[in-house]
Amino acid sequence: MAFSPAHFFQNAWPLNAYSTVSRAWLSPPMVSRTLPASRRLSSRFVISAQYNSHRLYGNFASSTARSPVSSKVENGGENTEDHPIDTVDDNEVKMISQFLQIADEPLKLLERDFSGSPYVPVYVMLPLSIINMNCELVDPDDLLHQLRTLKSINVDGVMVDCWWGIVEAHAPQVYNWSGYKRLFQIVRDMQLKLQVVMSFHECGGNVGDDVHIPLPEWVREIGRSNPDIFFTDKEGRRNPECLSWGIDKERVLKGRTAVEIYFDYMRSFRVEFDEFFANGIISEIEIGLGPCGELRYPSYPANHGWQYPGIGEFQCYDQYLLRSLTKAAEARGHLFWAKGPDNAGHYNSCPHETGFFCDGGEYDSYYGRFFLNWYSKVLVDHGDRVLALANLAFEGTCIAVKLSGIHWWYKTASHAAELTAGFYNPCNRDGYAPIAEMLQKHGAALNFTCVELRTLDQEEGFPEALADPEGLVWQVLNSAWDVSIPVASENALPCYDREGYNKILENAKPLNDPDGRHLSAFTYLRLTPVLMETHNFKEFERFVKRMHEGKRFRIKDEWHSQLLKKKSRSC
Repeated sequence: MAFSPAHFFQNAWPLNAYSTVSRAWLSPPMVSRTLPASRRLSSRFVISAQYNSHRLYGNFASSTARSPVSSKVENGGENTEDHPIDTVDDNEVKMISQFLQIADEPLKLLERDFSGSPYVPVYVMLPLSIINMNCELVDPDDLLHQLRTLKSINVDGVMVDCWWGIVEAHAPQVYNWSGYKRLFQIVRDMQLKLQVVMSFHECGGNVGDDVHIPLPEWVREIGRSNPDIFFTDKEGRRNPECLSWGIDKERVLKGRTAVEIYFDYMRSFRVEFDEFFANGIISEIEIGLGPCGELRYPSYPANHGWQYPGIGEFQCYDQYLLRSLTKAAEARGHLFWAKGPDNAGHYNSCPHETGFFCDGGEYDSYYGRFFLNWYSKVLVDHGDRVLALANLAFEGTCIAVKLSGIHWWYKTASHAAELTAGFYNPCNRDGYAPIAEMLQKHGAALNFTCVELRTLDQEEGFPEALADPEGLVWQVLNSAWDVSIPVASENALPCYDREGYNKILENAKPLNDPDGRHLSAFTYLRLTPVLMETHNFKEFERFVKRMHEGKRFRIKDEWHSQLLKKKSRSC
């Protein structure tokens, strides 16, 4: 029987580079070769050949090896069984050798054409140390040089944290904005836009933090006599990174509640920088709602010994949150539920090591569902209260909220790391929909992290974490888009390589999305000397160009103007 090379590939398996997760709007990469047309193969054929090359070599090793094709229908429908390979023509051997040589060459990903795609603005976060503890601008000449460089590649603007611990450092309602005013003037002179973060949390102790900016001294002084103003774990350890949501409505801060303090701070900022709002330099205000400025509990603090991929711990043991839990248990008629879980492990536990988070664990019991409902509701209620006041302070300005991308243990049933952070998102419940609905109520955009991470990379680096950042991004973005709010994003970790940038582009401009949805903006974390190195900056310039490529469609502005019209009609 004459041997055909097609026999070897007729049943070959297609190998998808994104096989770990397949989403409706994620398209697998196109694969090709930089080869003459006469030697070029289809992508499916090439990948299959590479995948099965070891089988092919084995088949040539013996003259009695059998073809992978089990049977054929020939000669008018007769079944012809396989035959041993008795002879192989030299030309056929040469042809197959060429196939294998092609298959062993490194794969090249064809770049997606973004012409005609939406214009996505790109911002860059300024260094954490740009303003010192005396509220002075550090090295304005160097800043000016860096901003000119960013402007030269058409970056749209920059993001800066306005730290509560710097501005209101020494006494209640005594604000010092001097360094920020000088900074904003330089940004305006460079004709760049500003995203400003109301940072009501401590800086230091987290990934990427190179400075330490504590909460205001007068707040820390109150905390020394009343440590329950801070989040507390079950061992009684306090976390001074931000204020507990239990004191949102408690007058324990020199006669003011926590939300009143946030409102006074935001109102002072709005008055001080009125000219930058009037001329449109400030394009967005991001409202800090928890640790790292994110809407979440501080469930995985490094200063308490947490290490990736630990599940973290519940943070509801200060007297104010325990009082709230007791009221909820009384209202339910089960006072004995007024406690946190006693079998939820520790910061660095795995879900299967705990009675609460393991498959079939107590998280899905009557008590578990009660507790997690209460715990996540406290998070949503905190965002609801602060955003209501933010809209009063910044009327007519886009506001946004940042959510953290807690992607580890996403492939388990309980999603333990998300539960301890306040996202009630087990496999049988959408924990991000209530948050998206709350943001929609206040006309706020969602800013989400970890859009540069790939599930395959996580499986290779930390297979035990059962992480799925791509699945998480898909869920959160669609939860927001389902209620028609803008979605922006930022990278969770430093990113300098093309693979990471391409992943961001893939999420920013989903391929073949039937509704044409896309990110409203992207903010790069962050401006550093490493980014400004020649090779890294060239990659970043290429990324910015592709984010801008296509038509300019200002989704956030159009959505915000529609929201204002609705508000005016309801007044």
